[in-house]
Amino acid sequence: MSGPVLVVGASGNIGGSVARALIHAGVPVRAAGTDPAAVARALPGAQSVHLDLLDPTTFAPALQGADGLFLVRPPAIAKVGPTLNALLDAAARAQVGHVVFSSVTGADTNRVVPHHRVETHLAGSSLSWTILRPGFFAQNLADAYRTDIVRDDRIILPSGQGRAAFIDVRDIGDVAALVFADPVTHRGAGYTLTGPQALDFEQVAALLSDELGRRIRYEPTTALRYLRHVHSQGRPWVQAVVQTVLHTGLRRGQAERVDPTLERLLGRSGRTLTQYVHDNRDLWATAS
Repeated sequence: MSGPVLVVGASGNIGGSVARALIHAGVPVRAAGTDPAAVARALPGAQSVHLDLLDPTTFAPALQGADGLFLVRPPAIAKVGPTLNALLDAAARAQVGHVVFSSVTGADTNRVVPHHRVETHLAGSSLSWTILRPGFFAQNLADAYRTDIVRDDRIILPSGQGRAAFIDVRDIGDVAALVFADPVTHRGAGYTLTGPQALDFEQVAALLSDELGRRIRYEPTTALRYLRHVHSQGRPWVQAVVQTVLHTGLRRGQAERVDPTLERLLGRSGRTLTQYVHDNRDLWATAS
């Protein structure tokens, strides 16, 4: 690509990993966020630009001259029509060359998750596109689960004995960079992406315990209790509902399959959860 790739959510886990992978590959990056100065500090080597998904007037300036668009749904956004889908419409008007949308596993058939509506809109557009459908993120341990681990030495979830093939978002970044390097080959494709090993949360807790040197326990709970727990941590009800639906789905094996696609695309195995925890062990340190 001669022009830059506009990366939405560049200050987040997925967007940041994509931006860094593109920079490493020598692809010009336009890193988007509501605070361009903060984005610039986080991603040296990228051009920063103001983009607010709640403000459509920021769409055209951010997209001007872009050859690619990487799109991810911020968890706080539930109404995708006037936000993500409107940005896709603006990208079509701007004749952006290729769009990569980071969705979630099963969103092509699961109408409950907001990602389904974005996928449908993108597939019906005039844009060239690729959809990535990653499973559960290793980075959930440093985000959705971190407070419980640090404060209470526990992981509380409504997942029963369900397993997840955790994927490191650094691998998602590498796949996105590969797609943007050769968009024609990947046009119209939907890729399910998982890590190399499926673990239940007893195993995840044991892994953390071994690395951190203190006992972390897994506490299974009901969907209703978890919904209230997530909301009590300050997350909006809509986000709490989506998070609850995704985790209860683990009971039915929705995220336990280890998919070979990532290894096939990258020519290597994905990063393990053990590697992620080891690389980031200070995130779960306690004050004591």
